[in-house]
Amino acid sequence: MSNIYIAGIAMTVFGRHLERSIADLAGEALQGALKDANCQLDDLGIAYYSGMTNGPLQGQISIPGQVVLAKLGVHSIPIFNVENACASGSSAVNLAVQSLKAGTTDVALAIGAEKMNIPDKMKAFALFEAGWDVSTAEENYQTLVKMGEGVEVPAGSESDKPYSKFMAIYAAMCRLHMKTFGTTQRQIAAVCAKNHQHSVHNPWSQFRKPFSIDEVLAAPPITYPITLPMCAPLSDGAAAAILCTEEGLKRIGADKNRCIRISASVLRSFSPRRIDQPELHVGRLAAQQAYEIAGLGPQDMHVAEVHDASAMGEIIQAENLG
Repeated sequence: MSNIYIAGIAMTVFGRHLERSIADLAGEALQGALKDANCQLDDLGIAYYSGMTNGPLQGQISIPGQVVLAKLGVHSIPIFNVENACASGSSAVNLAVQSLKAGTTDVALAIGAEKMNIPDKMKAFALFEAGWDVSTAEENYQTLVKMGEGVEVPAGSESDKPYSKFMAIYAAMCRLHMKTFGTTQRQIAAVCAKNHQHSVHNPWSQFRKPFSIDEVLAAPPITYPITLPMCAPLSDGAAAAILCTEEGLKRIGADKNRCIRISASVLRSFSPRRIDQPELHVGRLAAQQAYEIAGLGPQDMHVAEVHDASAMGEIIQAENLG
């Protein structure tokens, strides 16, 4: 079976792009990825368009990918729409890998675009609260926030402004970690400060302001132990990747020496588990499967990019990765 490679990538600066359309953002990412891969629009054999906001926030349901990509000159090929919560983009890449392995084509596009900044901020927050069984939403919420019981919450550590219920759930995860492993708020803040230090050197970051640990702790509270800099913001932006088989690389004339071979791409859904069964966490099971496929282990990794909607998310996923 042919190896699969990432031949080109690109992204926009993420931030508040009130004046730009989703098609405009997606177009910037697409053109950048094509240029990076030495690829032309006509070389694409299939496309996977990912996003969560097109339907609920912009009203474009049913065929958002076909609508956006047609404006960018991509048509007449299979276009699949991928909606899978925070994993939408990585799911698009995974599906592109599967199509290449299946021989459907030799060049595939994975692209994602979002516009979350709209005048009705609560409508954007409500989007997150659809990321579970909405028929039992309050039951879900009460079950999850119970994780945080048993930790004393200091006075003045609750925001008086609206925030996503999922930040309350992340706070409960923090408190569970604190009472189980002795984790401190300062240690969680250190993760946040480290990421903000990285952002200073990343021209595509939404925020490029450094924070010290003490500044993170002194920032406005959201809900204990989470403060504002520990939370991911609402954001607009797009990213794209061109994936190829070895035959595809040759056809588009890409430089194989600068392409990235995909050793493993794994997608899993959750496994039923109790809170005290972290070994069954979907992130851990997916990592173990990917390591097995690639013939590698956590000791072989030099760089990890993990989900961090809050600073606690990074801690959880780093532990899942081993």
